[in-house]
Amino acid sequence: MALDVTDSNFDEVVLKSDVPVIVDFWAVWCGPCRMVGPIVEDIGNEYAGKAKVVKLDVDNNNASAAKYGIRNIPTILFFKNGEVVDKQVGVVPKQVLVNKLESLL
Repeated sequence: MALDVTDSNFDEVVLKSDVPVIVDFWAVWCGPCRMVGPIVEDIGNEYAGKAKVVKLDVDNNNASAAKYGIRNIPTILFFKNGEVVDKQVGVVPKQVLVNKLESLL
C-alpha cells in the first residue's frame, strides 16, 4: 500500500529512507493521476519491505512539489540514498515503473 507523505514528513520518510522510494506527485482532480494511482498501489504492495511507495498531494503540499520542480502531474520521482535518480511524467504501463524500480534494488 502506498503511504501518504506531506511536506512536514517528506525528509524523514523519503530522503532518510534506507530503501529506494517512489514518490507519486498527484492531485484529487487529476484524471491521469487516478489512472496511475492503482498501479502505484500495486507496486507498493508487491515491493513492501524492499522499497517504499508514497503519494504526495501537490495541492496540500506545494513546498515539496516546488522543491522538485513538479509542473505536470502525475509525476513519479524515484529516490535512492536521498537523491532523485529517475523520473516519469504521465501515465505509463506498470512495467515501465517496475523496471525503473528494479534497477534501484
